[in-house]
Amino acid sequence: MHADSDPATATPHVPPRPAAPGRSAAPVIRPAEPDDAFPITAIFAHYVVSTLVTFREEPLTTTEWRRKMADTAAHGLPFLVVEMNGAVAGFAYAGPWRPQPAYRHTVENSIYLAPDRTGLGLGRALLTALVEGCERAGVRQIVAVIADSGSDASPALHRRLGFTEAGRLRAVGHKHGRWLDTVLMQRDLATIAERPGGLTVPEGALGPEGPSTEHH
Repeated sequence: MHADSDPATATPHVPPRPAAPGRSAAPVIRPAEPDDAFPITAIFAHYVVSTLVTFREEPLTTTEWRRKMADTAAHGLPFLVVEMNGAVAGFAYAGPWRPQPAYRHTVENSIYLAPDRTGLGLGRALLTALVEGCERAGVRQIVAVIADSGSDASPALHRRLGFTEAGRLRAVGHKHGRWLDTVLMQRDLATIAERPGGLTVPEGALGPEGPSTEHH
């Protein structure tokens, strides 16, 4: 859940098993489909109208959500939903961080749960699947832009999934009569060999005896 700037990757669709009497079925995470735009529209509208977690002030329409799904698929990025007992209980997707071509390996993630489905572990499962989908898509960096609404729920979720705080933009949003900061959190998906900054050791630099133990 965050202040968002405005075919999903191949996560297999495993049909939910019938729930045992008195028990809920296990959640199912799958790529979003066009008909999911209806529950997605309703879930997101709650956060637009009633909360500070998104800086949007007008809900997106079902048509706009379908367009966003198509655009996400066109970029080869994941757009996922989580189901409980056959009903969509939340969604998450990744989109380009910035339009300039040099940012093409960096994405911004968004995640929202139905307000009556929080606290069940769905957010962690959904964000885990989204990160895995981004890895398969060749993404190197995931950025979360989180509105500082006074709740630590979204930052805590991202920390559990390996995101670290990268910065804060102060009083950049104004909604419901409040000035709001945004917290930038980042997850590095690059392998150690791919990361810049002195991680490649030139051939022969270690010498015949291996790394030196001498300190300077």
